[in-house]
Amino acid sequence: MTAHVPGPSFICRLLSGDLPRSRILTVILIAIVVGLVVAPFLVPGARSLNTSAKILIFIALVASYDLLLGYTGIVSFAHTMFFGIGAYGIAIASTRMEPGWTALAVGTSCAILLSVVLATIIGLFSLRVRAVFFAMITLAVATAFSTLMSQLSEWTGGEDGITFKMPQIFQPAYRLFEEPVLGIVINGRILSYYAILVAVVVLFLLMLRIANSPFGRVLQAIRENPFRTEAIGYRTVLYRTIASVISAVFATLAGVLMAIWLRYNGPDTTLSLEIMVDILLITVIGGMGTLYGAIVGAVLFMVAQTYLQDVMVLVSKASEHIPLVASLAHPDRWLLWLGLLFVLSIYYFPQGVVGSLRDRARGA
Repeated sequence: MTAHVPGPSFICRLLSGDLPRSRILTVILIAIVVGLVVAPFLVPGARSLNTSAKILIFIALVASYDLLLGYTGIVSFAHTMFFGIGAYGIAIASTRMEPGWTALAVGTSCAILLSVVLATIIGLFSLRVRAVFFAMITLAVATAFSTLMSQLSEWTGGEDGITFKMPQIFQPAYRLFEEPVLGIVINGRILSYYAILVAVVVLFLLMLRIANSPFGRVLQAIRENPFRTEAIGYRTVLYRTIASVISAVFATLAGVLMAIWLRYNGPDTTLSLEIMVDILLITVIGGMGTLYGAIVGAVLFMVAQTYLQDVMVLVSKASEHIPLVASLAHPDRWLLWLGLLFVLSIYYFPQGVVGSLRDRARGA
């Protein structure tokens, strides 16, 4: 009796029929997935592990935003608010209750409930206005929420944020095995990383399912022509509101994962405008309306953000005899070069990396 090996049809069903549709993209995605799975063993160290964990979290966060922007055509600046709600839900529950699985469950449930309520209110009252006004409304709401979290210092720790404990299995001092495995001690940090990895895979597959469902196709129709979609019988405001709620829930869960990883949360950690800009950049770099763009974009952006300064230090030292080059390559100017890389990526990949690779595959 032979063992059953999952075939292409199984992979197709798992990905909800939304295959990469490009050999190059398929190879890139497989390399990224394998790299993230073996990252703790392949590149050991706290910095590389932290970068890998943030890549995973931003994959879920950016994919949730792509459901809103790429699939529905809604520009919102309140996404970090839902991200922060998830993180604060865990932080507050873990400090007000005994740290453990019950606190995680209560914090996650309360955060999701609050996000659903806020997303529904914002959607119903704001999605009837023009896109630019809706974007401004969401920005105002997100700013007000961030200010509120800073002022409720008794609950949130104010500007200093709040540090909390996780269940014992996620604590760094926890050891799953007495002896190292492949040279790595399997502690609570490694276990929390793999818990986040599994959670992100599940969330991503769920988002793929939603995007490729009949509901997702209606969202894409609304993005292309809302008036025609309304004319054939679909209530566009209702669908947009539901899309906003779904996107908010996934962003909240991404915030929960961030809190589990950092064991700390503050306004600058999950609510800052800088994070919202990062989400937009990753979405555009990866490719809007693809979901796979969240994977490619998050890897490119996070690796560049983490290691670009290190590369510039090496270039600056190697070119000390050329003052102009050494000055341009100074690590303090890393944002300049990051911006230049972004402009070049948009120039050479106008549809994002994923969109451009798919277009080339179709052209071939």
